[in-house]
Amino acid sequence: MKIKLTLSILSVILLGCFTGLKAQTDIPTRWTLGACVKYAMDNNISIKQSMLDLETADISRSDAIGNYLPSLNGNSNNTWNSGLTQNITTGVLESQVTRNFSVNATSGITIFDGLRNLRVFQRAKLEKLASQYSLQLMKDDIAIFVANAYLQILVNKQQLEVLVEQNNVTQEQIDQTRKTVEIGIAPQGDLLEIKATNADEEQQIVVAENNLRISKISLAQTLLIKDYQNFDIADKQYNVPITDIMSRTPEEIIAKSRGERYEVKVAEQNVDLAVKDVQIARSQLYPSLRGFVNYNTRETDRDRIVQGGLDPNSPTRQIGILESTGGAVVAPNFQFQTIGPRNFIDQLWRNDGLTYGVQLDIPVFNGFATRNSIKRAEVNTKRAEFQLEQAELDLESNVYQAYVDAQGSAKAYDAALKAVESQELAFEYAQQRFEVGVSNAFELSQSKFRLTNAENRLINSKYDYIFNLKVLELFFGIRIVDY
Repeated sequence: MKIKLTLSILSVILLGCFTGLKAQTDIPTRWTLGACVKYAMDNNISIKQSMLDLETADISRSDAIGNYLPSLNGNSNNTWNSGLTQNITTGVLESQVTRNFSVNATSGITIFDGLRNLRVFQRAKLEKLASQYSLQLMKDDIAIFVANAYLQILVNKQQLEVLVEQNNVTQEQIDQTRKTVEIGIAPQGDLLEIKATNADEEQQIVVAENNLRISKISLAQTLLIKDYQNFDIADKQYNVPITDIMSRTPEEIIAKSRGERYEVKVAEQNVDLAVKDVQIARSQLYPSLRGFVNYNTRETDRDRIVQGGLDPNSPTRQIGILESTGGAVVAPNFQFQTIGPRNFIDQLWRNDGLTYGVQLDIPVFNGFATRNSIKRAEVNTKRAEFQLEQAELDLESNVYQAYVDAQGSAKAYDAALKAVESQELAFEYAQQRFEVGVSNAFELSQSKFRLTNAENRLINSKYDYIFNLKVLELFFGIRIVDY
């Protein structure tokens, strides 16, 4: 029997989605359901990816906070120019080779940007919440998947136990029949019939052992446990849980699941994110105002021209003529001399400067880019709204399906209980008839075969019922195990 998965969301979970990073020596040899689920929570790759999404959301929030802070950037360069270049000490163009060093530091802060920074910060918080919901949804899905594989092992184990028990009875019947044949009470055909039944049961036992082994390997591979030979689950009986979930109507469960299940919550957050993206896109329509301040300084290797004393040969020079008298206007004739450049530090603090101001950017036309960005964000919002509507419909459908499955499995389990009781009485009666010689071995064999089938169906229906109840409880907010 293969316990059916009733949730369509489970189809996306792959068998190989766990990573075995923990030491194999640290794992238990007999696993409980809780241990399996806990190990899956710690090692599942999809869960780890969802946790990385949380980290990414934290980074986005840090980016949003950083948008409010001033920026500070610096740069420096050292350049050589050759050919006709301006002499920075005289301002004259000369054919020369010069070296110039400069340092700049600029700081800016956004004063207004159409509320974009605010929207981005709000979006970062929504993104983190959506990532948290996605992580919880993934954990619930993984827990259901692991529980299904775990219960399959329990089914195969108990079916094997039933077959072994029935075969032990058959072995006893062979011994008893052999004795009655030897003393001539029963015909040889009865012994042959029971031996044939024994051979058939031994074959069924081999098949059941293989099924059990395969189901263990399947769960071990799901958890990436490499020691298949020693992997086993704990010998624990799981009875049908006492729960009032079936006393609730599907409408009650759907109403509760809307607040408990994460499928709808994730879709709702995606709508909120899409709406926020529209607001962010619209902020590009508004002017932006930014303040800035810049500090710069420079140094060069060019010689300086400085003023010296009066020229002894020509202490004055004519600079004009008086119109009234025609006399010459003279001024001191200073000598100029070329000396080496100042030292590096001295030049830096003498040649520094400060620039500050505000910058206003007004969007006018940019090739429809802003308008198209807004329209694209609005389309994504409609898509997210449709996805939310579909998520709500899927949730409602899944709840109804789980409810119907639980009802059906409950009836099947009740019928299986009655069938086993009836077949046990029938088999006891068949044994008594066989022992007194009223019936033959074939009739006994058929009665025993019907009993074995009834017990196997009871095992299947029991765990199918348990699983369906757990799925329904999960919709109601009751987890399989705490994680």
